[in-house]
Amino acid sequence: MSQLKRATFAGGCFWCMVKPFDQWDGVHSVVSGYTGGHVDQPTYEQVKQGTSGHYEAVEITYDPSKMSYETILELYWQQIDPTDPDGQFHDRGPQYRTAIFYHDDEQKLLAEQSKQQLKASGKFKDPIVTEILPAATFYSAEEYHQDFYRKNPNEYKEDREKSGRDEFIDQHWS
Repeated sequence: MSQLKRATFAGGCFWCMVKPFDQWDGVHSVVSGYTGGHVDQPTYEQVKQGTSGHYEAVEITYDPSKMSYETILELYWQQIDPTDPDGQFHDRGPQYRTAIFYHDDEQKLLAEQSKQQLKASGKFKDPIVTEILPAATFYSAEEYHQDFYRKNPNEYKEDREKSGRDEFIDQHWS
């Protein structure tokens, strides 16, 4: 088995960002959490207030011999509205902005290339505002947030339906 790597993404509500990655061969784990802010060991309540500087994010541990970072990037773009600077869908505020957090120079380069390709595709008329930032300390969210789509399937489905995320994905990526 090759050495596992990490990929970290902010894409709005972390509940909606786990399932799309969790079901791929080569993905070992997807952890919901917080990153990019100035509060140590933040709580959900602190992040939710929007003043901690943290993004809701997911940290994906994957086997690069089974799934490439490029594939993970492609999946990521297809989960978000990369043109929204103020949050994602019905989740508003700085804690719900989108960002790719790179762990090394190769990830940075691949993320920048994928963003350029998305811009050049003409898929979106508005500018792509998703930031590409160096990975910072990642704090795992509270246990009840982990694997939320599995533990609370009805609440997950209801929240996702209300968000408008699926309609956006269908409109732009199907």
